[in-house]
Amino acid sequence: MADQDAQSPVGSEPAALPVLRWDEPPEGPVLVLLDQTRLPAEEAELACTDVPALVDAIRTLAVRGAPLLGIAGAYGVALAAARGYDVAEAAGLLEQARPTAVNLGYGVRRAAGAYWAAVEKGAGPERAAAVALDEARALHREDAAASGHMARFGLALLNELLPGGGHRLLTHCNTGALVSGGEGTAFAVALGAHREGRLRRLWVDETRPLLQGARLTAYEAARNGMPYSLLTDNAAGSLFAAGEVDAVLIGADRIAADGSVANKVGSYPLAVLAKYHHVPFIVVAPTTTVDLHTADGASITVEQRPAREVTEVTPQPGAGGRGAGGVPVAPVGTAAYNPAFDITPPELVTAIVTEEGVISPVTGVGLAELCARSSQVTIS
Repeated sequence: MADQDAQSPVGSEPAALPVLRWDEPPEGPVLVLLDQTRLPAEEAELACTDVPALVDAIRTLAVRGAPLLGIAGAYGVALAAARGYDVAEAAGLLEQARPTAVNLGYGVRRAAGAYWAAVEKGAGPERAAAVALDEARALHREDAAASGHMARFGLALLNELLPGGGHRLLTHCNTGALVSGGEGTAFAVALGAHREGRLRRLWVDETRPLLQGARLTAYEAARNGMPYSLLTDNAAGSLFAAGEVDAVLIGADRIAADGSVANKVGSYPLAVLAKYHHVPFIVVAPTTTVDLHTADGASITVEQRPAREVTEVTPQPGAGGRGAGGVPVAPVGTAAYNPAFDITPPELVTAIVTEEGVISPVTGVGLAELCARSSQVTIS
């Protein structure tokens, strides 16, 4: 188990991660991504000049995380428009790149809607493309603001549930600046606790099979000087049994109308453990992750990932999943069950924290009311 004590004073902040940016070199506009498959070994950028390249980056997890996928999808529409490609075709490709993450479709539809509205009003291709880019930038700003609101609401909830301070928080997958226009979702809450001197320990699940916890959350925790420890996913139960977990904080890729939460596979077992051990299980996600058109958890499409992610290990961590050959750890031809997500029912969720406030208990009625309030404020 790796252990890291805080290296920087509480309240100090590292430079912001350049996770995603729009650039306009002489040869034409590009969307530049921090290639997350190469972290933590290397901080390398990946320039997408067209939508197929962006779709590949999304599918190979060079860019990932529900809120950031929405932002990337919106910029992808703007990229297609700016380079003169078929916007409708580009939007369709982007929406299908990862089926579970509802934010991706939201961002795509929002930028495409702005583009077509401009066209209907008589705008030429260049002006319509500029409108799509403006919409993508607006979504980017809104997500950054939402991240700050979620951090404040989430920290207030933690302090209410755990008034003694010294929080020992368990998290799964990666929910920090690497998934957001701001400082993240669940990770941003833990970071807020750290800055207030109330974080005793951040327990980081390694998150099999792609190790987003070990590679990415530990990377972000180290950058921010947070006290953290890395654990294998199947060690979480022993932590609960030993009384070492005060709360679980996770993000979400889709929240159904009844409050069921789709998140990185391994989240549901944590919810069951938390329920048995009377530990709060808190989901932190923006309202753009709520899908009121999906009735319940059973209606959520769960992405199935390639078997090789389970049957092989990548020899160079920096190579991630981007075409690198792996070393077999199972017999050739072994079948693998490799869902990207699992579903946690609302009765196992203590609270859902959004930029509009906290829902607890989690009910469909409460979720609908919150989303109605959000649409009046943020959704154009």
